[in-house]
Amino acid sequence: MPCLHPEALESMKPGSVTRGTSPAADTDMSFRRETVSEPPMVRGMGWFFSPLWSPHTKARSKKFGDGMRGEHVEAWLDDHSDFTRAYFTRRASAVSETQAEMSQLVPQIPRSSSEHSDLLRQAPLQLGASPLSSSYLNISSSTDRVKPSASNLSAPEGMDRFCHTPCSPRSPRSPHSSHFSHFSFSSCHSPSPNSPFAPDLSHSPQPLSSIATKNTACGQGEGCPWMMGLLGGGLMWMGSVAELCQGAVMHAGELLGAEGCSLSLVRKDCSGRSPLEEVIALTALGCFGEGNVYSHAHLELAKGIMGCVLTAGSPMNFKDASEDPRFNLDNNQLSKVRTVLSVPIKNHRGEAVGVVLLINKRNGYDGSHSVFTHMDEKVLSNHMDVLGMVLDNVQLYESSRQEAKRSQALIEMAQVLSKEHHSFEVLLSKMAATIMPFTHAQYCTIFIPSKHISVMQEQISFSRVIHLECEELGSTCQIYRRERDTSDIDPLYAFQTLLSMETLNMSKCSEESIRSLICCPVRNERSENVIAVCQLMNKRIRDSDEVEAFNRYDERLLEDLAVYCGLALQYAQAVQITEERRASIEVTQEVLAYHITAGEQEIQALQEATIPSSETLQVLDFNFSGFGLPEDLTIQATIRMFLDLNLVQDFNIDYKSLCQWVLSVRRGYRNNVPYHNWNHALSTAQSMFAMLMATDQLQTIFSRLEILALMIASLNHDLDHRGVNNSYIERSQQPLAQLYGHSSLENHHYNLCLFILNNTGSQILSSLSTEEHRAALHLIKRAILATDMIVYMERKKEFFFLAKKSKVNWKSEKQRDLLRSMLMTASDLSAITKPWPEQQKIASLVTMEFFAQGDKEREVFNIKPIDIMDRQNSTRLPCMQVEYINDICYPLYKAVSRLFDSCSPLLNGCKNNREHWLQLAEIADEDNSENSSSVTVESQKSNEEETQTED
Repeated sequence: MPCLHPEALESMKPGSVTRGTSPAADTDMSFRRETVSEPPMVRGMGWFFSPLWSPHTKARSKKFGDGMRGEHVEAWLDDHSDFTRAYFTRRASAVSETQAEMSQLVPQIPRSSSEHSDLLRQAPLQLGASPLSSSYLNISSSTDRVKPSASNLSAPEGMDRFCHTPCSPRSPRSPHSSHFSHFSFSSCHSPSPNSPFAPDLSHSPQPLSSIATKNTACGQGEGCPWMMGLLGGGLMWMGSVAELCQGAVMHAGELLGAEGCSLSLVRKDCSGRSPLEEVIALTALGCFGEGNVYSHAHLELAKGIMGCVLTAGSPMNFKDASEDPRFNLDNNQLSKVRTVLSVPIKNHRGEAVGVVLLINKRNGYDGSHSVFTHMDEKVLSNHMDVLGMVLDNVQLYESSRQEAKRSQALIEMAQVLSKEHHSFEVLLSKMAATIMPFTHAQYCTIFIPSKHISVMQEQISFSRVIHLECEELGSTCQIYRRERDTSDIDPLYAFQTLLSMETLNMSKCSEESIRSLICCPVRNERSENVIAVCQLMNKRIRDSDEVEAFNRYDERLLEDLAVYCGLALQYAQAVQITEERRASIEVTQEVLAYHITAGEQEIQALQEATIPSSETLQVLDFNFSGFGLPEDLTIQATIRMFLDLNLVQDFNIDYKSLCQWVLSVRRGYRNNVPYHNWNHALSTAQSMFAMLMATDQLQTIFSRLEILALMIASLNHDLDHRGVNNSYIERSQQPLAQLYGHSSLENHHYNLCLFILNNTGSQILSSLSTEEHRAALHLIKRAILATDMIVYMERKKEFFFLAKKSKVNWKSEKQRDLLRSMLMTASDLSAITKPWPEQQKIASLVTMEFFAQGDKEREVFNIKPIDIMDRQNSTRLPCMQVEYINDICYPLYKAVSRLFDSCSPLLNGCKNNREHWLQLAEIADEDNSENSSSVTVESQKSNEEETQTED
């Protein structure tokens, strides 16, 4: 089906969509569009010098006849006869000049535009649309419209017998091409010269002086009246393309004395071919609109000749059809066709945009039959060159209007898509209602296929149908959404589009209610699957009940709608998936909350239990050890620390909520992890508590909210630890790494801490104000993230420099944040400060956990683990412990002790453990190797000398 047809010039009236209430009983929604009149076309000869022709020229000087009517031009010429005679005599003499001299008169007109055309075709357009316009015409008018011919003027069989002429070499054909019927004359099968797909904006039309020069051979002493009227009036004719072509053919026919004429224009269909389409069928001159005296055979004969001329790109002049063996007509038919002259219609770039044909020239004196001469051929070609230039300009103007319409439609659809809609059907309905006024479609239907369908099935069902109807009300159009079931609308063409995955354009259908139809698939950009089908039906002619075919511009608008519908469908599916996942997360959280929350009896037992004092539990001692405490006492020790810091009283914490929260935190740690478990959490919280209680200086520096945040963070800083570090999580591409990207474990610890704090019955921060609650969560998050060793390595130099100052301004939030970060690390690493027996137990647990990760790395990733996680280096454990103390722990505790003398037990414990590990390293050195241990001994001696000097 062709994509475009020559249509009448029509003033398109774009407008804006407003919503209104549907008066119909069965209407769900309506959209009203008010059309706005366009500014009138430019009139006069100045039209040929408009910016459409030369966008780089801002202004031109006035030309003769600008803004004047044809009769004004003729009157002026009559009043200045001397000038007129001299002017046209001079112009007439130019006809015999050489082509080189002609080219010098119009140097600004390029002979070839292939480079410019290629650039224009390659230029990107919005939303992946096709180029600006096709080479054929898409012009419409409210007064007169061209109906497309029922027959396709592409080449039937047997036409190459006429193409076998000096101007058109014969193409190789099959043996069957030698047989002809009486209507076998048609266009060639060889590829016809494609007219430009879009007007070449880089070229300007030929100047009026050049046109006048070419056409002084019109035969009229005072100049060609048709050309003068056309050029002088510009677009004043305001008629259709058919009227313009009819005027040109009538003038040329009368001028050359022809009996009949025909004219066809080139159009480019969806497949890229460029067949001819009739604008004026073979008709006797002066009998337009009346009965045709020529038979079907004559019409087919004219089509074949014009097709051959289009293929050859040069005129064809038959002196005597009766003597030409290529004419296979009987004598009665040959009596009506004696001589034939056909020339191509070319634009200013030399590209064929149509073909004109004249038959049977008669002598102007006695009416006898004559032949078309070479001068007749030249005169007709000159007239058609002017017609081609005008058609090209009209096409350019129409293309610009169509692109303006398309841009407006795209903007409106983008605005609809950008807004939030509660219903997916409403979104698609508004988008479809946007393009219906532009395409003049009566119906628009969007078919949504069922899920999990197979194209191999004989019948494909559609789960939903969105159907809209457009009703024109004068200058406005009302669009209604009708409730239709899938069985109420024939899905045949949507089914074909779904299978072919290509746009379907049909101008005639079997159903009486469908006279023009176009379907376009909606694709998923990710999978390239067809997820819906958009269908437009019955393109109506404005102010008329007639229906015409959808053209290429309509196809492009529908394809644009398909792109936006695809985006809308993907958006709706994404929203649906998001909602489903959100519901799944809520279910998971409910399950987690159930399993992480202690039983009511356990909570009540802790609530009624008598909490031992700090002295009894020894939580004030830096040498506190949780290994020997029963599990219930570890819970009570945690409660005691919150009580002694007066956090329960200061923040009005519900005691039952505190008990449930502590029990939930304990359940949040995994029992199968050797070291990073509940005991480590209790030890970290106790170290923070001991530092805060050892001196009033820290409690003076920090606010009460900061102390509460530090205690909560220290107890929750390793929640749900998996026994591996961040490096392993990232290397194994676990969901935690995908979720957070960096500090995966620490972010997970904080989020689980937040989950427990928000769990019903564990909301110990519920009495805080909104601002305090937000600040507390921020402090907790900063403190937990500070336990990442990467963060410590980045900030330790700044803290060590701060510790060397004689006086520190602790009122600065930056300084306090740095101090909180270092205290969290000091508490996290406090196992290195415990008494030696406890230190050995903890080191064994840490080694067990690290070696387990190293075994996984060796097995899963086939890589050699780092030394501290390599089981094969177990004999080097003392040496590695000494290195760990010297590089990480000792500098930190030395800086903390320098700032707060009450924290010196941490430094002393670290020193003592280093001595023990150094002794073991020396023993290991004697038994195994002396390389690594000698280095450690030298480092130890250097550190001892440095310590003694500083002390």
